[in-house]
Amino acid sequence: MIPLFDLTRQYMRIRGEVLDAIDRTISSGRVILGENVRRLEEEVADFVGVKHGIGVASGSDALLIALQAMGVGTGDVVVTTPYTFFATASAPYRLGARVIFVDVEESTFNMDLNHLEHVLRKEKVKAVIPVHLFGRTMDLEALSFLKEKYGVMVLEDCAQSFGSEWRFENGEIRKSGSVGDAAIFSFFPTKNLGTYGDGGMIVTDNDRIAEECRMLRVHGARKKYFHEKVGYNSRLDEIHAAILRVKFRYLEKWTEERLRVAKTYQRLFEERGLPVIYPGVEEKGFRYHVFHQYVVLLENEETRDRVRKGLSERGIQTAIYYPLPLHLQRCFSDLGYKEGDFPVAESLSKRSLALPMFPELSDEEIEEVVKTVEMFI
Repeated sequence: MIPLFDLTRQYMRIRGEVLDAIDRTISSGRVILGENVRRLEEEVADFVGVKHGIGVASGSDALLIALQAMGVGTGDVVVTTPYTFFATASAPYRLGARVIFVDVEESTFNMDLNHLEHVLRKEKVKAVIPVHLFGRTMDLEALSFLKEKYGVMVLEDCAQSFGSEWRFENGEIRKSGSVGDAAIFSFFPTKNLGTYGDGGMIVTDNDRIAEECRMLRVHGARKKYFHEKVGYNSRLDEIHAAILRVKFRYLEKWTEERLRVAKTYQRLFEERGLPVIYPGVEEKGFRYHVFHQYVVLLENEETRDRVRKGLSERGIQTAIYYPLPLHLQRCFSDLGYKEGDFPVAESLSKRSLALPMFPELSDEEIEEVVKTVEMFI
């Protein structure tokens, strides 16, 4: 069998270090908001290029807490994409905001900034949540321009893009998560930097937002048992922080291995001349894609489903991200959207297929995947 992702292979490479970190943490007697959480927050903030990191219980909680800290509430307008994981839209919705979707680009799977600007011209928008989907950075310079032009707040959803970059026209290279008022990361087990459970982090350069996030994650209290707001029980566990600090040391190596996997897929697809649209790997001098997922596009839904079935029959796991765009989800029916409103997102949901992608995937396994795709395409 060739899995979509394989946590076991990675774990066996670092098992001793992980177990040592867990043992040291438990032996210390400090398992909630201790030294590992504090140091991981500092390390991640420094890596992204901002001042503050705030560890929370999940990426989903990070979205909710960050938005609340940014002042999003009932009646505010928040713009995001319909082609992303559910939590991106559910967070502002839960806070009582009016969620407006804008379509995505087929070439990047990311928010179409032309469509975004159209909404910014018409609506009084409080915040925008762009998503760097599958590990591909959206145009941070264009995003920064719109942020300043329209005076809108930006919360970057970097759940899938830890370490991805963008180069500005002046030559400056910045990481995803560094241009918004705040950004969030997910440490879900399958993420490029993931723990063995749930975890998340908010990063920001804004002192007030950071202070508010720290308060909200502990039931809205700056001082224990004295609550200024109704917050959440959403702390990153000390054990998970210890594990993440071990894995963080290997992130650069693992990212390079993901790029190797992507380049191998690209070479094999090119050699066979298959009618598959794949995420190309270009030498641009910066890491615009970190390949959290390797998602290809097939001609139509029938072809996609046939190829997926053939791969499954031969023990090759795949996934569909995402089978139903958010504007068509039943829980968002009150937003008034209908089929056909976002044609690119709807087309992608019918044609996309995620192939196996993880650092330890061998060239032989990749070749088997591509050969099987060729058989059923």
